[in-house]
Amino acid sequence: MPSTTTRGHRHKTLWAVVCATAAVWSGASQAACLDDAAIAQWVQRYEARQPAANPPADMSDADSACTRAKFTRALEAAGRKVVGYKAGLTNPAVQQRFRTDKPVWGKLYEGMLLTDGRPVPAAFGARPLFEADMLVRVKDAGINQARTPWEVMQHIDAIAPFVELPDLMVQAPPQLNGAGVGAINVGARLGVVGKTLPIPATRGERALLLSQLQAMDVVVSDSSGAALARGKGADILGHPLQAVVWLAQALAAEQLALQPGDWVSLGSFSPLMPPQPGQQVQVRYDGVPGLQPVAVQFE
Repeated sequence: MPSTTTRGHRHKTLWAVVCATAAVWSGASQAACLDDAAIAQWVQRYEARQPAANPPADMSDADSACTRAKFTRALEAAGRKVVGYKAGLTNPAVQQRFRTDKPVWGKLYEGMLLTDGRPVPAAFGARPLFEADMLVRVKDAGINQARTPWEVMQHIDAIAPFVELPDLMVQAPPQLNGAGVGAINVGARLGVVGKTLPIPATRGERALLLSQLQAMDVVVSDSSGAALARGKGADILGHPLQAVVWLAQALAAEQLALQPGDWVSLGSFSPLMPPQPGQQVQVRYDGVPGLQPVAVQFE
């Protein structure tokens, strides 16, 4: 008859085998980077402005990045040219909506950035939304080494008011989490760009603008002037230009870099809201005197 010690050893060994087998099966059932067939369907649905299948709810950050890379490569293979990047989920309130605690990023393509005053169909995407945002334009490659908003300021040449028009593009947007938002290229679809504000030349003027951007009140209003939403400059990672610091580091981790002339979307100062036909929306940036409001008219 085996001793108690031997039986205990066998029990522990058997339990280890059971746990290892369960781990293998668990790993096999977890989400992974979407395959080429799924990506091809996403592209087809995206181009047709029709809802696509949701990414798996348990997608890891690594699989999200892999899926985004496949999706954007497919878009670029169809002729889309990169004109910049967007930092998404940079606002804690928006992070909470998508059940995450960190930003994600996506690519902006030629034709996405529309001129202020141009009408836009309310159904511009499969799951169209709008939000108050802001763009900055990269002056030189030194921005990739910027580690503070002040350092970012030295490597951009313009700021632009921006109403971003994202498209969450999937069948069930409420089921998206942070990884899912990243996988769909952060919903990049369109945006309306207002009049650019050049970065001032002197150190004192730049310091003042830096302070104004952090303290500004961002107000989204309708055609009657009634406020639809409000935000603060500091709502984006403590300072809007901190989004550029984060983005440059995130791109470097994937062997990418910001280039001169790239536009960078900083993230949302407001909740995501659905557009309505006939609706006019204006975003203003109170506290930054040189930054003019931007408006969009939905058809």
